[in-house]
Amino acid sequence: MPKLKPNHISPTDEEDAAIHAAALADPDNPPLDEAFWRNARPAREVLPPAVYAALTDKSKPATITLVTDEQDRARQKRTGRPPVANPKRPTTIRLSPEVIDAFRATGRGWQTRIDALLREAVEQGRV
Repeated sequence: MPKLKPNHISPTDEEDAAIHAAALADPDNPPLDEAFWRNARPAREVLPPAVYAALTDKSKPATITLVTDEQDRARQKRTGRPPVANPKRPTTIRLSPEVIDAFRATGRGWQTRIDALLREAVEQGRV
């Protein structure tokens, strides 16, 4: 038996019995009885041949995802903002507290306004 973690608390016998009784009473997950196992058939008999071959091929990864072309295109569809030709780059700049407070007081988008002022200064040749 593996070593238990220091804070592990095992259920008492009563709790374990209650858990077991609840599992047996679950209509969505009945226990597998003899009748189930008598009717069970090998995977090669019930799966499509391509799926069975992919599952049993040891030379490939063990995961298979069966999707339609439409599902595949939807999965590959990019989410979020569209890519831009000239993306902004993150940087760290040290500004005086008064400057930061003044821009923050203008509300949302204060960093964009700083960028606009700096861009304007560059375009006018002031930098």
